[in-house]
Amino acid sequence: MISYSIYKNDISLEWVTFVHGAGGSSSIWFKQIREFQKHFNILLLDLRGHGSSNSQIKKAFKQKYTFKSIANDVIEVLDFLKIKKSHFIGISLGTIIIRQLAEDNPGRVQTMILGGAILKMNFRSQVLMRLGNVFKYVLPYLVLYKFFAFVIMPNKNHKQSRILFINEAKKLYQKEFIRWFKLTAEINPVLRWFRQKELSIPTFYVMGEEDYMFLPSVKKVVEKHSKSSKLFVIKRCGHVVNIEQATIFNQQVLDFILNRNCQFK
Repeated sequence: MISYSIYKNDISLEWVTFVHGAGGSSSIWFKQIREFQKHFNILLLDLRGHGSSNSQIKKAFKQKYTFKSIANDVIEVLDFLKIKKSHFIGISLGTIIIRQLAEDNPGRVQTMILGGAILKMNFRSQVLMRLGNVFKYVLPYLVLYKFFAFVIMPNKNHKQSRILFINEAKKLYQKEFIRWFKLTAEINPVLRWFRQKELSIPTFYVMGEEDYMFLPSVKKVVEKHSKSSKLFVIKRCGHVVNIEQATIFNQQVLDFILNRNCQFK
């Protein structure tokens, strides 16, 4: 089972589960814990090979990585902790894991908050993936990861997010990076299905206006999925919204979850 940590709220019965992206860990949510614990029980996860889950690679994760199998890792933790339902908050590739989990287990998901959501790979991101596939066995993974981080988070105000994710990525192993990178082979059909199918789960997209690679496709999907989805764009912010603009992110997400019954009337 993947590693997890809990922050309990003695009054609330509701849970919020945080899902980080590729190369990160549960530590990226340090700006959310205090505010969200005031209202909810918190579950933080370290996905396969990340954070405190990296010591379990050899014996636990020999099978091929798929979005379904990684989403099932999350369900395994929920079942172990007897959490029937949870709100889910994800960032970057973690949003794909949450969307896959909701596809397979809709009854377990109260709301989805998708920050820096990935719904379509544009031309530039497709080129990045091809370059990564060409050089993943040649270059040290950290060289590739630093390059990706600078392309996705290029501005000065993205520096904190960029450095944090690079430092977290240093804890990965080369083989583990390759396993995760191979997920890109199945990402296009998965995202195409997600763009086509609207779930009846309240969904809140929180994007940075400078997230030029992923924001345009999210805007289009929210227009199509208007019955279940809403979008908030944070000004002067890039891809990693929960770090770059934590105060605004926390305020908007908490307002959405706490007032979700009024959101779509």
